[in-house]
Amino acid sequence: MKKAIRIIFLSLLGIVVIGTFVFLWQKSQPKEVVYDILTPSVQTIAKKTVATGKINPRNEVQIKPQISGIISNIYKEAGQKVKNGEVIALVKIIPEMSQINSAENRINVAKIDVERIETQYKRDEKLYNEKVLSREDFEKSRADYLKAKEELQTAIDNLEIVKNGIAKRSDSYTNTQIRSTITGVILDIPVKVGNSVIQSNNFNDGTTIATIADMNDMIFEGKVDETEVGRVHEGMPIVLTVGALQDQRFDATLEYISPKGAEENGAVMFEMKAAARIPDSVVIRAGYSANAEIILAQRNNVMTVPESSVSFEKDSSFVYVLKTTDGKKQEFEKCPVTLGLSDGINIEVLSGVTDSMQIRGLQKIDKKP
Repeated sequence: MKKAIRIIFLSLLGIVVIGTFVFLWQKSQPKEVVYDILTPSVQTIAKKTVATGKINPRNEVQIKPQISGIISNIYKEAGQKVKNGEVIALVKIIPEMSQINSAENRINVAKIDVERIETQYKRDEKLYNEKVLSREDFEKSRADYLKAKEELQTAIDNLEIVKNGIAKRSDSYTNTQIRSTITGVILDIPVKVGNSVIQSNNFNDGTTIATIADMNDMIFEGKVDETEVGRVHEGMPIVLTVGALQDQRFDATLEYISPKGAEENGAVMFEMKAAARIPDSVVIRAGYSANAEIILAQRNNVMTVPESSVSFEKDSSFVYVLKTTDGKKQEFEKCPVTLGLSDGINIEVLSGVTDSMQIRGLQKIDKKP
């Protein structure tokens, strides 16, 4: 009984040892490498660079008051269209008591002068009619009287301007009405009724009442890296991709490249601007993020292969052409090629391959179940 158990144990041990050696031998055998087979194709190759930036209106104007006061009315809202000269808001003047007092004193003085000169004028007129006073003296007296009346009216207008910011004789030219200076769309109205505003002058920029822009003339403002700026120039075509409108692409033309760069995060960047052509059916809002694809070079209808199928040795480049076609083990022949433009995925082949060749691609990866 013990002898039988020993024989069974040794047999099982022998089977395990032999199975282990067979498994290790199979693992040590080289596996057949299988590659994807590719065919050269005729297509267009374009080398591009991408600049990031925003789409903004070319002309954006800040409307500022020409007089200080308090906003009493706002007639427009952000997003509305306005025409040149259209009233946006109304400013109410808060006059100083010293200015009112000075203006009232000026009126009183002007009235005294008018009464005095009017009395003299009537006396001179009577003497002139009686042939006692010369015509020259009478005309001088009459001119003094008219000047005094005008001075009184000016003083009255000045008091109205101090109190109300407007005179009755010039109500169409009042600066209390804040008007648009261009035709466009209101982007923002940062003030509200009751806010105090400061006039724009040589010492102060003034309070912004509204920001208006012509949304029919949009430009792309972005930055391009110093490694690419030497290959771009004014007039180059650009394709814009807007982040908020991912399914649409817009044409643009490069208009401006800054002559001076600015360092950002260790890289020197150059500002660029491009005129965007936006269809009327598309609504673009100011400040949309966008990417600009700049075509640096392009080859149309050329023979191309995937760049991953090309091997490089020193200054030479090669592809491997499939020799076997009977379904047996893949065998390839090394074939030198002359390369052209690359877009990072496909590369132009100037010579060395034809569209009937089958070339080696990437190695296939076995997928385990």
